[in-house]
Amino acid sequence: MDPSATTSSPRQPFTAGTATAKKKKKKTTAESLSHDVLCIIFSFLDLFQLIRCSAVSTSWRKAINKLKLNQTEYCKQRYNDPNGLQDASSSQRSLSEQAEQLAMERHALALQRAPASVNQWKGHSVGVNQCRMKMGKVLTGVGDKVVGLVGTRICIWNRTETRNVFSSRENLFTKGLCMRYVDPEAVIGCDDGKVRVFDLYSRKCSQIIKMHEGPVTCLAFTDDQLLVSGSSLGTLSLSDLSSDQRVVLLGSTFSAGIKTLCFNPSSYMVFAGSTAGNVSCWDLRKTNRSLWETRVSPNVVYSMHHLRNDTSTLVVGGIDGVLRIVDQVTGEVISRCIIDDSRTVLHRSTERFGTVQIESKKLKRLSEDDRIDLMPRASRPQITCLAVGMEKVVTTHNDKYIRVWKFRK
Repeated sequence: MDPSATTSSPRQPFTAGTATAKKKKKKTTAESLSHDVLCIIFSFLDLFQLIRCSAVSTSWRKAINKLKLNQTEYCKQRYNDPNGLQDASSSQRSLSEQAEQLAMERHALALQRAPASVNQWKGHSVGVNQCRMKMGKVLTGVGDKVVGLVGTRICIWNRTETRNVFSSRENLFTKGLCMRYVDPEAVIGCDDGKVRVFDLYSRKCSQIIKMHEGPVTCLAFTDDQLLVSGSSLGTLSLSDLSSDQRVVLLGSTFSAGIKTLCFNPSSYMVFAGSTAGNVSCWDLRKTNRSLWETRVSPNVVYSMHHLRNDTSTLVVGGIDGVLRIVDQVTGEVISRCIIDDSRTVLHRSTERFGTVQIESKKLKRLSEDDRIDLMPRASRPQITCLAVGMEKVVTTHNDKYIRVWKFRK
């Protein structure tokens, strides 16, 4: 990946790492507080505040866990128990599990109806159409170079070295259309309906698997090395890389070619977005038919994503520029969002690579009756790629801007 394509989000949130770094410099006031004083203070906090406090220091975490304050507050919120007595004393649920469940609930509610803003800044000198996000960091790139596939060549970027390129040998394929990488293998979907598996260390093609009759347009990996692929003919196939054969043809979307795939490891569901604006859901444990198929957009669906452990919401973007929140279970479109271009607030942010001018806009939620085709294109540039973070979504639009949609309750 191109190091020059990496940028960070405008503002860095407070993290446990920040607290640790400060603690090493000098003894903090927090460490000098007695255990009894800490317990009194923590008794006034809600569950989400307790979870944040537990990440500050070891002494704080021990005090919270010893008194089982997190279990008590969890029962208050979860079971509407004012005393927090229901299973609080015997609860074996770990703090991390509680934090994850609470975070997923807050995240889903924020995407559905929380007020939001959209921050955008120029991140590239040319149009950018790919993005990824992890741990608050944003990675963006141009074209296939973000995933390392250029025509019939595979490119590897190293932070300390120049680009390393090796081409296909013995005319293995004429054109690669999509790629997924899981160390040490790169899997490439090709226009002849086959996928090629390359070992990036030996630089050899280890497998060639016939997946479709038409071009392979998108790929997705499961945690147990199953490969899901979609084609321009609308077919969906599943293959086990260890067997070297196609496992099963999942079926067809019956709408148009498949443009994008998204796999959820928590529910074992795979979501397919088509060129006709449809999104369908498939359970990989039941391969006979799709669970649901919904026309979410009148045009092409380019990208879909969700938090890894979120089993409730799916974020969808496409050529019409509307950011849609879809229910993973039913396929219902819960919310439709565009950028409110009527007012822009400018501010500057100083980063390691210089000063960035950030434009902040409001988000506008649409109703089912709103005519999208009558809305200005400036408020809904086509979404070529998106990545979902906690209560935020990063989008690229084939222009110079990177946009971060921040949802806050």
